Amino acid sequence: MGTSDHLSHVDRDGRARMVDVSAKPALRRSATAQGFIALSQQTVELVRDNGIKKGDVLAVAKLAGIMGAKQTAGLIPLCHQVEIEFVDVQLQLQPSGIAIEAVARCTDKTGIEMEALTAVAVAALAVYDMCKAVDKAMRIGPIELVQKTKEPAA
Repeated sequence: MGTSDHLSHVDRDGRARMVDVSAKPALRRSATAQGFIALSQQTVELVRDNGIKKGDVLAVAKLAGIMGAKQTAGLIPLCHQVEIEFVDVQLQLQPSGIAIEAVARCTDKTGIEMEALTAVAVAALAVYDMCKAVDKAMRIGPIELVQKTKEPAA
């Protein structure tokens, strides 16, 4: 058995390739990803009080996450471009940082989990960028896929 028998993104010679999904049916798909960015207590207070000089951290991060999801196929080399029907990014301020959750949906031949994960990652990076002048100890992670579904298209 060659490598390609087990790894869908590798050809017989061990080279990377895009998976052929042309024969697959379009299904209704959704994915939910979550992540966290740890902030100092002072930074959490500044975000809560809208005291970060660059502006509204949570609003900017939400939009960045949505925009990031829409750019996923351009960022991840072997990721298929799917027609995103819905993306939502929620950011919840907590005592030790910001919890981030992204939900993405499509009706397509392949999944949308990479878009949900990218939305969380880009939202966290936007928070980092907005707060880097006041918090040198921020940490991003973990970021994880928490749910993935597919069902026949209506």
